[in-house]
Amino acid sequence: MANTNLGKAKSAKNDEFYTQYADIQNEINAYIDYNPDVFKDKTILLPCDDPEWSNFTKFFVNNFERYGLKKLISTSYAYNSKKVSFDYQPTLFETVDSRFEITKSKERGKIFTLTKDENNDGKIDEKDLKWDYLEGDGDFRSDEIKKLRDEADIIITNPPFSLFREFVAWIFDVKKEFLIIGNKNCVTYKEIFPLLKDNEMWSGRTDWSGGLWFETRNENDVDKVICGKNMKNVSSVWFTNLEHGKRHQPMKLMTMEDNIKFSKHKEIQNIGYKKYDNYEAIEIPFTDAIPSDYKGIMGVPITFLDKYNPEQFIILGATQRGCHDEVPDTKKYDDYWECKPNGEKTGSSGGKTNENANLVQNDGKKNYFVNTEGRIIQSAYQRLFIKHKEN
Repeated sequence: MANTNLGKAKSAKNDEFYTQYADIQNEINAYIDYNPDVFKDKTILLPCDDPEWSNFTKFFVNNFERYGLKKLISTSYAYNSKKVSFDYQPTLFETVDSRFEITKSKERGKIFTLTKDENNDGKIDEKDLKWDYLEGDGDFRSDEIKKLRDEADIIITNPPFSLFREFVAWIFDVKKEFLIIGNKNCVTYKEIFPLLKDNEMWSGRTDWSGGLWFETRNENDVDKVICGKNMKNVSSVWFTNLEHGKRHQPMKLMTMEDNIKFSKHKEIQNIGYKKYDNYEAIEIPFTDAIPSDYKGIMGVPITFLDKYNPEQFIILGATQRGCHDEVPDTKKYDDYWECKPNGEKTGSSGGKTNENANLVQNDGKKNYFVNTEGRIIQSAYQRLFIKHKEN
């Protein structure tokens, strides 16, 4: 369901997902626990946001003094530029201000800043937020927002799913610290994978299981109503280059022999590990089944990144085009036809399987390929290629 929802969101350019306050708090707490001064004297930029609705803005306003922030900047993207189906809803925060103009509010982005106790009431809170209209629509790629990016120390947001590649490149253009949300499958994008492989970007603290629940304002795309809010589950996770303790915790693993004897997974117990037909690597269908004593290359699910410890493992490649130079495929496929689990041909043939990690099998659960001689292969899901790091 989550992957289907994500695909629909990308196709429709529907990027209006609002992150829950509790999810932000749970993630941020890990960085504070690891380094209480991580945000001290820092300028934080929250771009691609609706400050009036955003829980990112609300969270950092509420914790401005506690974290010792220097400055908070939050920008919005103009309603007319979003091309969304729901009606524009100005907030009370805007409408009570004499500067409010409905035309400007639809056509131009807004900027909210917080630096000090503006009203001298002895505390820094939402009453001290200053706002104004931007000159443009608030697109993060504009020169106006780039200047704010250059001023900031840390960039934190849930960027548009449809522009995730561009947004990450935008951050790395100036080598900023960041904490952002993206879909799980982005780890094998040719623009993103090298950053993960080279430890310039890694998984955040929140576990990957279950994805994240977002509030959505698209009434036609709702998975569940929770506490009166329309919610949507998306296969997404946090990514960052800020340190947190989780990524330095070694995984506890059994030896290959013990896995074969005692693994809870029926695919391995009393069976062992299969070797790919087109890569010099073995198939590891579950992260907790990685053998502690295997010295060769292993293909693991992308959810491995949730437990990845750079002191324990080396990431070598991924089963996507342009991502496996260090683990070259050993075979190309010709004259293979794709079949459904029931044996019916789909019409696809030839090189459709070249980039996948293929096994000589048919598990009866998903499509497989067969050639004119009856030889059957089946592609595993997306895989990362890893090795144990030698001490």
